[in-house]
Amino acid sequence: MAFSFKSLFMNDVGVDLGTANTVVYVKGKDIVVNEPSVVAIEKRSGKVVAVGFEAKDMLGRTHKDIEVIRPLKDGVIADFEATEILINELIKRSGVTKVTLDKIVVCVPSGITEVEKRAVSDSAEKAGAREVHLVAEAMASAIGVGLPVQKAVGNFIVDIGGGTSEIAVMSLSGIVNHSSIRVGGDEMNNSIIQYFKRNYNLLIGEKSAEDIKCEIGSAMQLDEELTMSIKGRDLVDGIPKTIEVSSVEIRDALNDSVSKIVDAIRLSLERTPPELASDILDRGIILTGGGALLRNLDKRISQDTSLPVAVAEDPLTCVVRGTGKVLDDMDFYQDMLIKNKRN
Repeated sequence: MAFSFKSLFMNDVGVDLGTANTVVYVKGKDIVVNEPSVVAIEKRSGKVVAVGFEAKDMLGRTHKDIEVIRPLKDGVIADFEATEILINELIKRSGVTKVTLDKIVVCVPSGITEVEKRAVSDSAEKAGAREVHLVAEAMASAIGVGLPVQKAVGNFIVDIGGGTSEIAVMSLSGIVNHSSIRVGGDEMNNSIIQYFKRNYNLLIGEKSAEDIKCEIGSAMQLDEELTMSIKGRDLVDGIPKTIEVSSVEIRDALNDSVSKIVDAIRLSLERTPPELASDILDRGIILTGGGALLRNLDKRISQDTSLPVAVAEDPLTCVVRGTGKVLDDMDFYQDMLIKNKRN
């Protein structure tokens, strides 16, 4: 009877708590929420004004009494209160209440510290979770893609998120070596902002930079180069103006960030044991995360490493789909979860 009651009324939830987006998976319902990790708060009262897409639309457009916060920075919690608001609200939007919430599996960077683990666990517990489990983003990505991480073969995954890029070699249900570099979509956006300041004396916002990256950004030469009209504020005379830029210029702006990711991949390959390295030569590198959608990034990595590179199907949801598989069979994936000293 207890099992029947629990299966009928209790919900297990997987959360990909990302710097750019937070995705919520509810067991038995699939992905139910996928919104930007942004919270807007009224400064005087502390009242929540907006969360998710609505809050993101307010970036750079609010008056002094409203603060728009991105509570996660470089893949970890930078603002605890705003993170709790974000988790609470998005779980509520998924149709799960504190009364019906049972287990939460949350994805975190591989190199997370004990303090950061506790911060994530506390935020999930305050959302009402009875059990909180943490899983490395790279491991969740690999599980979500369907790689045989439990077998004695080398699996190489690169998860490029908003704040970090997670690079890991996995075998026998564990991570053989990993690196977490603080280079991702946010740094790419910042590189574009700085490029316009430096070359055009033009100030653009973070949202505009992201739109430019998505529209005409690339890691290698395109078959047909693209152009785009950019609006911003002239830093010399202070008035708004529009300029036309090409994908060649944006590629130049993104080159440093892309090179850092490629260098980290090469370093990880150098640290990989020879038997696993031979597996990777056959099986290649899998790219996941929003950054994997940058045009020709797979070709650039393949050119620089001489390895086959593939972009996962629906790379934005691989991580949270991995949490879903973990929730479906907790016993099987138990060894792949991050151990918490508090537990």
